[in-house]
Amino acid sequence: MIKKEEPPVTVKNPESLPLYWYETSDSVSRRFHFESDGHLSMKLVDDARPVPQKMVESFLNKFFPSGYPYSVNEGYLRYTQFRALQHFSSAALSVLSTQSLLFAAGLRPTPAQATVVSWILKDGMQHMGKLICSNLGARMDSEPKQWRILADVLYDFGTGLELVSPLCPHLFLELAGLGNFAKGMAVVAARATRLPIYSSFAKEGNLSDIFAKGEAISTLFNVAGIGAGIQLASTVCSSMEGKLVVGSLLSAVHVYCVVEQMRVVPINTLNPQRTALIVANFLKTGKVPRPPDLRLQENLLFPEKPIQDAGNVRVGRALHKAVKPSQVQKLKEVFAEEKFLLSQGKSWTDMVLEHDATGEDALRGWLVAAYAKSMTKIYNDPDDVILQDAYDKMNDVFGPFLSQVQAKGWYTDRFLDGTGTRFAW
Repeated sequence: MIKKEEPPVTVKNPESLPLYWYETSDSVSRRFHFESDGHLSMKLVDDARPVPQKMVESFLNKFFPSGYPYSVNEGYLRYTQFRALQHFSSAALSVLSTQSLLFAAGLRPTPAQATVVSWILKDGMQHMGKLICSNLGARMDSEPKQWRILADVLYDFGTGLELVSPLCPHLFLELAGLGNFAKGMAVVAARATRLPIYSSFAKEGNLSDIFAKGEAISTLFNVAGIGAGIQLASTVCSSMEGKLVVGSLLSAVHVYCVVEQMRVVPINTLNPQRTALIVANFLKTGKVPRPPDLRLQENLLFPEKPIQDAGNVRVGRALHKAVKPSQVQKLKEVFAEEKFLLSQGKSWTDMVLEHDATGEDALRGWLVAAYAKSMTKIYNDPDDVILQDAYDKMNDVFGPFLSQVQAKGWYTDRFLDGTGTRFAW
């Protein structure tokens, strides 16, 4: 028997091998694949699921915590079921009570029916605002201060529309509905950001006590504000002009107060802005600031603005948008042991994180980007050479740097980028 001679095995250039990765964004997994000719293809993972399963998963993703049921303790489903029934019965009862109050105010049955329907539709718009805003929970985790301020701006906008509604009574439903829509979003944003804000002040495991006392103060001054509002309504604000002037002043005071509140909140979790500020301070002074020291440096209105002294890093863009196909393999080789990739551009540096990247990984990537940006201004070496030099420099200083970060009270086990866009090889 003559044995057929096998052709010699040839090893292709690593750069010519097909490259693929997975990206997870908003609970949807996609597989991206670079063909040998550089063409990028994409397909949804498990796209052949039956429609009922897709509907159930979509419902769970929208109304249950990420990772359910493994991310919550036993009893959460039963708690949620009865909570839903509670709100259903409460909403139905409020419709009946609203109708009775309008009848008691002297409205006749026929026109009152139309008024009741308009009033209920107005309240329904508030629930629509709540549903829409509830999809932004991850962004609120990342930037609770910004969203807390936005909540009060939305609330004042909604209140302002209600305030001017007597000027155009024929647009009552439109103005009241839009106002309640904005107030619904404001309610969700305010409630969602309350816990991380209170948590930042809990020093001895006394979160419940801080929360309870904060609610007590809010209740006390809400009652006082209602009394002042009744007094103003019967005096200065008895005319429409007075309402507009006083309402504008109260709104300005309202927003100013919440901005000043957020300035003093010492949140110790890592998000893009706080990570960049930590790196910038470290490169300038060799020291890491404490959360209470860093709070006054935060940009509350535009937190996503890149910080030049920290490498102008932007986080959150998808890998296929942030990195050119020809660069992916080279960057994989430079950062082979890391959970991030960096792509330098003219205006900023994109950092893309793997799905299980932590705050430590983000700090490592940010230091590399900052060192690379400073080296680019001095040397004319190719980008991959500069990135390698910056990476080596980061490894030399990261141990003491991380120890200092943790000693100052920063929580490095998680990185809250707020976008939910990560990738996996």
